[in-house]
Amino acid sequence: MLNSPKHQGLRNILAKTLQEKGIVDTNVLDAIRQVPRHLFLDSSFESHAYLNKAFPIGADQTISHPYTVAFQTELLQLKKGDKILEIGTGSGYQTAILLALGVQVYTIERQLELFKKTQIFFNKAGYRPKQHLFGDGYIGLETAAPFDGIIVTAGAPFVPKPLLEQLKIGGYLVIPVGDKEQEMTRYTRVSELKFERQTYGSFKFVPLLENKN
Repeated sequence: MLNSPKHQGLRNILAKTLQEKGIVDTNVLDAIRQVPRHLFLDSSFESHAYLNKAFPIGADQTISHPYTVAFQTELLQLKKGDKILEIGTGSGYQTAILLALGVQVYTIERQLELFKKTQIFFNKAGYRPKQHLFGDGYIGLETAAPFDGIIVTAGAPFVPKPLLEQLKIGGYLVIPVGDKEQEMTRYTRVSELKFERQTYGSFKFVPLLENKN
């Protein structure tokens, strides 16, 4: 079965594990219980899909640890109907978690192989982001800005200025910043020109790729 009672039980256990690790947002935990992570992985990894592990998804990219997905999502402090920009669609799992929270998702993927694969999967599985684009995450998506929140799912060596500019006042940019190891960072836009910065510890992500064309 694609989504069996066994899978639901494993998701319940995963959500409990994440809660024990410090995730407190009940809506985020409910989304973890709802989204079938095993469908976003190669079938050879299915037996491990609900462990707190990252796995390869092709094109030298990974699906993040469930804890990382939950942690970044929690930092966005989402409300239903919020407009969110995701930089790095990857497998689509983070996208699906955001959709389960009732927000509008605009998502950009730099790897053409992954973009095509995920586009097919979204159509087949019924996930409906507002826009799913192949492009350069460093420049964001000005045509749909401003956003209530922006989430970056790869390690950025610096904070791209366009992403800060595309935030609404009161909005959050959640981004792992650094080279070999990243510091999870949240920027809050408090006025047209002022941003507050908070950090939340070290993480390891694959690098955020820039469009070199």
